[in-house]
Amino acid sequence: MIRLRKFYVGLCLLSSLAATAQTFSLKQAVDYAIVHQVQVKNSQIDLQNASAKISEIKAMGLPQVNGSLALTNNIVLQRMFIPAKIFNPAAAEGELIAAKFGVENSGYANVTMSQLVFDGTYLLGLKASAVYKDLAVKSVSQSKQQVAENVTKAYYGILVNEKRLGLLRLNVARLDTLLKETRALNKQGFVEKIDVQRLDVQANNLRTELENVLRLQELSLTLLKFQMAYPMEEPIRLSETLDQVELSTFNLNPKGDFTYANRIEYSILQTQENLAELDLKSIKAGYLPRLLLNANYGYNAGANAFGDLMTKQWFDNSAITVSLQIPIFDGYAKKYKAVQSENNLQKVRQSYNLLKSSIDMQRSQASITLKNALESMKEQKSNLDLANEISRVTRVKYQNGVGSNLEVLNAESSIKESQANYFTALYNALIAKVEVEKANGTLYID
Repeated sequence: MIRLRKFYVGLCLLSSLAATAQTFSLKQAVDYAIVHQVQVKNSQIDLQNASAKISEIKAMGLPQVNGSLALTNNIVLQRMFIPAKIFNPAAAEGELIAAKFGVENSGYANVTMSQLVFDGTYLLGLKASAVYKDLAVKSVSQSKQQVAENVTKAYYGILVNEKRLGLLRLNVARLDTLLKETRALNKQGFVEKIDVQRLDVQANNLRTELENVLRLQELSLTLLKFQMAYPMEEPIRLSETLDQVELSTFNLNPKGDFTYANRIEYSILQTQENLAELDLKSIKAGYLPRLLLNANYGYNAGANAFGDLMTKQWFDNSAITVSLQIPIFDGYAKKYKAVQSENNLQKVRQSYNLLKSSIDMQRSQASITLKNALESMKEQKSNLDLANEISRVTRVKYQNGVGSNLEVLNAESSIKESQANYFTALYNALIAKVEVEKANGTLYID
């Protein structure tokens, strides 16, 4: 009785928490996870980085302006050797004078501007950055699909356990009623004490199983919270039931709806092919000349005394330079880079057939698995209905004194086994349904 009382208190506590818990449908649970799951958040950060990378590459094509200011103290002036005859005609032939040139202090202020006029690799880099951003967008979609898959499977697991709990509670109530009736018959001398004890053992085992499933349900709720990135300390409740999951009408082979591009893996491979093509073009563009424009404007001055440097006149200077850089020979570096890039592009293109075959196999396997699971679920449901009917008949026979206690116990064991088989088949069918949707690329669509 103490154990039963604790069990009842636990049920009341769960009911109280459920009353204040936030309620989620399957779609709401998936949407919540998409917003809060770290996996999706990190992929969105990668997308932000891709956008920033585009701006970074664009900045390389904008004017680059820099300013500089320098003050120099020439501690020891460098000497220049010049013929002595320049200053003294009477000097010997070949005689040199080590003369100091320059001033002890000098300064300059300068502003420079450079502009990239043409660079083939820069233009292709802009295209590649846009494709890289597209890859980041698809990576976000892929992470969302993975999160949706995990949440859906966890959600279905809870629905199955909830249904199982309902039937187990009915089993406990039915067996308790039978146990109560058998005890009364025992007091009247119609049945032996061992019949009561057998039913008592069966009832205790059933309560233990119910408590185990309750704990399993708590664990399943914890798993769902984890997959949703929902606070572990907060209660949660599901608004949907198994009756709302349309397994029987699920379309196994949607006609005209599937294309390989529906699968995010195929779409990502297409983007990777674009990147590989642009990489090869960028290497080949390295053979083209680069045209640059540079301009500068500044001032400089000099004086022997540092204090005079600020009072001396500063003279301006300016220059504009157009330079054409022509690659002539690089030791075949670009040639071998192009060979590697071509090989990488070939690998990507060869991956299409492998991915298509893999997708075809996944769709076929998922479809067959679901068909088998639905058939198994149908059979197990029939077995469960039959076990319930046998149990009803054996109880009536026992109550009328034409059946044995062992027949009742065997019937109850058959119900328990049939229920376990049914819920296993039901869960397998739900998971197979998720796998079919995943294989067809329809599990989650932005």
